[in-house]
Amino acid sequence: MQNFKGKIAVITGAGTGMGRELALQLASEGCHVAFCDVAPEALAKTEAACKEAAPEGTRVSGHLCDVSNEDAVRAFRDAVAEAHQSDHIHLLFNNAGIGGTISFVAGDRADWERTFNVCWFGVYYCARAFLPMLIASDGGVIVNTSSVNGFWASLGPTMPHTAYSSAKFAVKGFTESLITDLRVNAPHVKAALVMPGHVGTDIALNSRKLLRKDDADAAEEAATARKRMAQAGMSVDGLSDEQILAAIEKRLTDFRDRAPLSAAGAATIILDGVREGRWRILVGEDAKMLDSRVRENPEGAYEADFFGAAAARPQRR
Repeated sequence: MQNFKGKIAVITGAGTGMGRELALQLASEGCHVAFCDVAPEALAKTEAACKEAAPEGTRVSGHLCDVSNEDAVRAFRDAVAEAHQSDHIHLLFNNAGIGGTISFVAGDRADWERTFNVCWFGVYYCARAFLPMLIASDGGVIVNTSSVNGFWASLGPTMPHTAYSSAKFAVKGFTESLITDLRVNAPHVKAALVMPGHVGTDIALNSRKLLRKDDADAAEEAATARKRMAQAGMSVDGLSDEQILAAIEKRLTDFRDRAPLSAAGAATIILDGVREGRWRILVGEDAKMLDSRVRENPEGAYEADFFGAAAARPQRR
């Protein structure tokens, strides 16, 4: 698929970050785009930006959808078919995701499952819903976003990361298994796996807002952070909960603003990978480096000295 002009693309999680940039870059090339998000204001901004960037005659449609809800995903599919007056699409970008360093052992089950359901079942439900429309095209690609945490289930030796990592491992395995499945049953449709490293997006900030429901959640977040900071050798005795929460906010903002790769740069890498027909798309030099290190030393990948000081830095997108 060397040219996206005139194709129809569906993108999940397009309110901000890589999803918005994918929609924007595709629309600017004359690709018809349909996208979804759970945040109405962010969705409206993406839709407005895409309409402004798109050549005349390019169809752009934004839709509210929680991809962790299968009924909502089916309704999204039906709305796409109606808005674009088509029984087929050419590209499906399963991009939606939320983060969170949630422990399976000590974390809240509802928060754990919320993260897992968005990051894994969102991919699964959308693949189920839209695959017939990909097969109905003359050639299609399903592009699933995993993460470096889909091959390295860690943010460092003191930060449990099971919900996000488990989901991203599932996305990786599912996408790789689709390669043969599609080759046998729908050879004109391809699968591509995206594994971003540290990309400057709002995923950490947005995920925090989603998981923090009330003051009790804020207090629990502060207590967990206080414990982790103490384990890392930091002095926390004189810090109030408000100061700790402010430090978390700054860290998450820095995660976005000081990333080595922008969301726009990541989207360009992904689209170039699709054009080149690659099924394995590592996004960012840090992703390439970490992939190499894990392959070289899989047995040592979860030891404290594996990634040195860099292991303490968030590596997910």
